[in-house]
Amino acid sequence: MNLQGMVSRLGFDGSRLGFTLPTALAACLALLAAWLLGLEHPQWSAMTVWAASQPVRGQLLEKSFFRFAGTVSGTIVGILLVVASDNQPVVLVLGLAAWVGLCAGIGNLQRSFVSYGTMLAGYSAAMVALLDTAHPDQVYALGADRLLTVLVGVVTALVVGWLYTRKDAGEEVLGSVRHLSARILRDMASHLRGEQGGGREELKVILSEMAAIEESLDPHGAGSLRSRQMVRGIRRLLLAQVSALLWLRTAPAAPEEEGLGSALIQAADALDASAPAEAVTAPLERAVSLSAAHPALQGVLMRMEAALREHLGTSAGAARRQRQPEPVILHRDWIGARHALIRAVSAILFVGMLWLLTGWASGPYMLLGTAIMLSLFLTFDNPALTMRFIFMGQVLGAAGALICRWLVWPLATGEAGLVLLTMPFILLGAFVLSHRRTMAGGMDFNMVMLLLLQPVYPLAGSFGHSLTMVAAVLTGPTVAFIAYRLIYPVDIRRRMDMLVTMMVHELQDMAAASGKPEKQHLWRVRLYHRLLRLVRWTEKTGEEKISAADGSLAVLELGSAIRCMQALLREPDVAPATARSLDAALKRMRRLGERPESARRALDLAALRLSRQARAEADQLRSAAAGLSANLGFFLRAAGEGR
Repeated sequence: MNLQGMVSRLGFDGSRLGFTLPTALAACLALLAAWLLGLEHPQWSAMTVWAASQPVRGQLLEKSFFRFAGTVSGTIVGILLVVASDNQPVVLVLGLAAWVGLCAGIGNLQRSFVSYGTMLAGYSAAMVALLDTAHPDQVYALGADRLLTVLVGVVTALVVGWLYTRKDAGEEVLGSVRHLSARILRDMASHLRGEQGGGREELKVILSEMAAIEESLDPHGAGSLRSRQMVRGIRRLLLAQVSALLWLRTAPAAPEEEGLGSALIQAADALDASAPAEAVTAPLERAVSLSAAHPALQGVLMRMEAALREHLGTSAGAARRQRQPEPVILHRDWIGARHALIRAVSAILFVGMLWLLTGWASGPYMLLGTAIMLSLFLTFDNPALTMRFIFMGQVLGAAGALICRWLVWPLATGEAGLVLLTMPFILLGAFVLSHRRTMAGGMDFNMVMLLLLQPVYPLAGSFGHSLTMVAAVLTGPTVAFIAYRLIYPVDIRRRMDMLVTMMVHELQDMAAASGKPEKQHLWRVRLYHRLLRLVRWTEKTGEEKISAADGSLAVLELGSAIRCMQALLREPDVAPATARSLDAALKRMRRLGERPESARRALDLAALRLSRQARAEADQLRSAAAGLSANLGFFLRAAGEGR
């Protein structure tokens, strides 16, 4: 049996072990370097290596940057909090609760490593402010030590990691999104020719692939401006594809223009064959011209052509410069951000007051652990479930720290010995992080073990004190678990409901304000991105009661109907009875999440009034009402959420 097979038979992930072992060696090197530099907490450098290391160079570079940037800002705030509190622990707790809560809320709105840096700023302030509360006059030294140890860890992770990490060219995702574009163009051509396509199942499969691609994009954009531009171009193309799919879902009878379907097939063939950019955009240009009599189709094709032109890197001619790709407007979870802020502030205030009332010497570690758990893991799909794995990892890490401190470190004859004897435990962390049964809590094994091991000679303290420290650290995931379950509980299903709520509330806001018509395309693009997120979450939950595509399509039609009614009310010659009906429908739309059936009836009545005047807008309102009626369950999910 080869080595790879033996490793796998023992329960280890071979490829993961190939990453964690060099990372463990780098952590050992960082520990040694920080100790040689005379830093007080050299173990923090090893922790930074574990936190910053990534398997791809771009991700390694970007996470290292935000690791240091978050530490710098958090350290400054931590020092300011200690100085401002002036030995008043109550003021310190209040300040930390406000800062960590603010970082948790803002970080929930951000993405990828930017979010990580913001969360890190929150608990870095706690680390500086809490770990030496008995000596507030030494906070400047502690802050400088924190910055320097993180810098040593970041530099070590970058230098060592650059030798064994791989580049991420993004070729796989580029190929996937191009083939999806070709598939959609062929479906459009089939529809135009009146051929029977895959229908709802085909739409569901394509949306699923698109949602999976979109979810994986952020890591591919890390490390360089070129990578970010590539990801932004892919997102533009995905949003244009959503527009095309929704057109397929609602398109009327096929146009009669000759050659339109053939042009789309030609562009699809060129995409599949990885032909030069002009071979793709030229037939799409022709298709745009041929669809002039069908504005909805032409708008979809213009968006596809502009996005593909940018994605493929072809230059725009004078006639095409007027068709710029639409902006990328991403979903921001404002409800979740508010909940995260309230949850973090509430839990930290509770733990902080518990510390102040009991006077427990290890209380700062309890508060620090709570701050970390309520920051780093709040964007996970199910943070409460994650806390169970975190707790087990921390238990193992605490056990490792106790074994090292009380059975191994006594063999040392100086600080150098303590540092060297710590290294086998760091190397052990590579195996914990790679075994299939322990990898879920492997990172916390390493972090907690190193947090509890400060190599200072001669050794001091008692075994009872060490156990007290362990108990304080382990309260972090315990308190976080309770907070995630009781204070605005969050999981995939609730995230999905909050997303639906935001989509519905945006319609209500549109109905309540006159709105700017020129901003309508921004709302539509954001809706497309929310549709992809909703598809992904419905897949993860196995939700079958609602259709993400049908519900989002109904939202899109209702948004267009709202804009239509507002435009009609601005017309000077609108009949008084019609104006009253339109105004009543808009008022009902302002309470759409609470009474969708009432909004539907009002839309039908307004459509009836318009049809009596032979207004073409009647069909638009009637279609929106039908979509609302068919997806009442979708809109009812918004009731009670986010309030």
